[in-house]
Amino acid sequence: MKTLLIVDLQNDFVEGGALPVTGGRAIVPRINELIPHFDVVVASLDYHPEGHISFASTHGKNVGDSVEKDGVVQLLWPDHCVTGSFGSELVEELDSEHIDKFILKGTDVNVDSYSAFFNNDGSSGTGLSEYLKEIGTTELYVCALAADYCVLFSVLDAISEGFNVSLIEDVTPAINVHPNDREEAIEKMREAGAHIITSEEVLAWK
Repeated sequence: MKTLLIVDLQNDFVEGGALPVTGGRAIVPRINELIPHFDVVVASLDYHPEGHISFASTHGKNVGDSVEKDGVVQLLWPDHCVTGSFGSELVEELDSEHIDKFILKGTDVNVDSYSAFFNNDGSSGTGLSEYLKEIGTTELYVCALAADYCVLFSVLDAISEGFNVSLIEDVTPAINVHPNDREEAIEKMREAGAHIITSEEVLAWK
């Protein structure tokens, strides 16, 4: 059972959004091409209540600052993917009609969730791992936004949960707060056991 996990392909994370990833919108047509090649397609969505701990505005601080809560350091971002907002919606161009499951994350105001599997402090899960095991996922393929944060942590958690994981590298751009963040994130995923592949390899499947 091959499952595709599309991470956070939302309006706020593409050009014109509150926290845009360069090249975020450009990957959508290719991902639409990939979707029919999978048995199951899952999409995760950042879905934050107002006043979320990850928002710089919540703390009266600047974007890029950090705060600490219960021993967990939280990097601060612009307000983004607020529950029910346009920014929280999947980009319109994405073929969402063929998405089988939607996973909401970051819904707890007091803790962020980069991963599609667990909160950043590990206190609770999204139910994604249980769902994938229930449907019999044997191979998990991950793509979208962004390589150096939500995709990275999703891949690492998926491996920890025992899944055979592949990153579809050419449809997974990065925020790149620092110039080499994308390369370093991909190397971390590779070292953890993820296979690094391209969309061309998927499209070549029989």
